[in-house]
Amino acid sequence: MQLHQLRYFAAVAETRHFTHAAERLHVAQPSLSQQIRALERELGADLFHRARGNITLTDAGEALLPLARQILADAETAHREVQEVAQLRRGRVRLGAPPSLCASLVPDVLRAYHARYPGIELLVDEGGSQDLVRTLAAGELDLALIITPLAGGAPALAATELLREDLVAVSSFVSPAPAPAPLRVADLQGHPMVMFRRGYDLREFTIAACRAAGFEPTFTVAGGEMDAVLGFVRAGLGLAVVPGMVAARSGLRVTPFDPAEEMRRTIAVAHRKDVAPPRSARELRRVLVEHLRAMEPAGE
Repeated sequence: MQLHQLRYFAAVAETRHFTHAAERLHVAQPSLSQQIRALERELGADLFHRARGNITLTDAGEALLPLARQILADAETAHREVQEVAQLRRGRVRLGAPPSLCASLVPDVLRAYHARYPGIELLVDEGGSQDLVRTLAAGELDLALIITPLAGGAPALAATELLREDLVAVSSFVSPAPAPAPLRVADLQGHPMVMFRRGYDLREFTIAACRAAGFEPTFTVAGGEMDAVLGFVRAGLGLAVVPGMVAARSGLRVTPFDPAEEMRRTIAVAHRKDVAPPRSARELRRVLVEHLRAMEPAGE
């Protein structure tokens, strides 16, 4: 049983005339009649009483007609749904990103994407890179923004570097500046710090940098999310090491590190190697790259 046979059958049932049905469908009448006969042979029953000038449905035809109409309607719906997704009128994108990027880069990118593709549903999973890698590998995300390199790697994923972002120290204007800029990591020794909760890439990076400089950081408050950490700093509870894009929006004093300190992180976009991202996700990746290029200073 084929869709075009059901389409021919429904047209004859509605017009009660083989020639009129063929004209409506823009097919040759003999071809239409042959296909109806083939359908009847496959079903093992006549579908029409054929009398000159009087085409009526048999009991088998009466039983088939509502089913044929439903099948044709479902086929049309399926075609329309697929076309809408293919043309980015509908669908969804599941994006994972660290909290620091959700507070800086991601909102602007999603705003630009939504302006282009308002019918695409955007789902964001906020978490640390290690958690996002596991979620992505499990097929629960289409794309993830991650901080590289990852401890232990991620062989099941393909990652493309997007940018390298400087880390800076932020402090409240009600507190003394940590040291004249540019800052060295060793200058943080003795300064109270506000630290992120466990699982933040920034927490591990900052602690490792302080230990490499020969000291253990002193925390006044530890365990916060990005917004909370910035709030604690704003209240004068200590300084924090945060990405430059976050610092630019924070309203806090920003002190850059000496470039020789290598206080920067690499951001990459990742997807599974064994499954190509859907078109909606590929378009999001393209909008992301366009946004980052637009952020680059002229001449770079």
